[in-house]
Amino acid sequence: MTIKLDGSWQNTINTSGISFKCGYCGSNTAPVKGYFSANFNAQKFGHIYICPNCNKPTFIYKQTGEQIPGIFIGDEIEHLPENIEQLYNEARRCLSVNASTSTVLSCRKLLMNISVTKGAEEGKSFAFYVSYLEDNHFIPPGSKEWVDHIRKKGNEATHEIPSIDKADAIELLEFTEMLLRFVYEMPGKMIKHRS
Repeated sequence: MTIKLDGSWQNTINTSGISFKCGYCGSNTAPVKGYFSANFNAQKFGHIYICPNCNKPTFIYKQTGEQIPGIFIGDEIEHLPENIEQLYNEARRCLSVNASTSTVLSCRKLLMNISVTKGAEEGKSFAFYVSYLEDNHFIPPGSKEWVDHIRKKGNEATHEIPSIDKADAIELLEFTEMLLRFVYEMPGKMIKHRS
């Protein structure tokens, strides 16, 4: 949940005909206030739009459509332990600013944290945590290879020079989201349903 920024923006201009998904609050928005940058020929290059939902600014570069902050990839997940939720949202935030390597490192760290919240001993290797998740049936059948892929990409991000590309980071975040739903959200919904 995003808190609305207090106050009002000064010296804005009226805007129209634009819509985007806010990188702060996630709402689909059509702002009516903002700013723009222009040269002496009145060519507009960049715009700062104020989200009417959260009152926070978003920069959009006209030539490329680049948006800062970018939108979060992945959806919110219910019934997550606080530390898991914080780390998952950190991975999503990293991807929204094109920090793909950091996204993958966060996903790798999530594997360890998930295992520990489900009873694994701290201070073990990541291979141990992958095996723990599989041996204790916390991952769906046929998913061990995906979980191991996150571990290997995390190792690559940690120990090798090249950065991780965005497509790999998105793919790993999507799998991590599915794993979190399987481990926490679906059981949490059933507990809520039973009560």
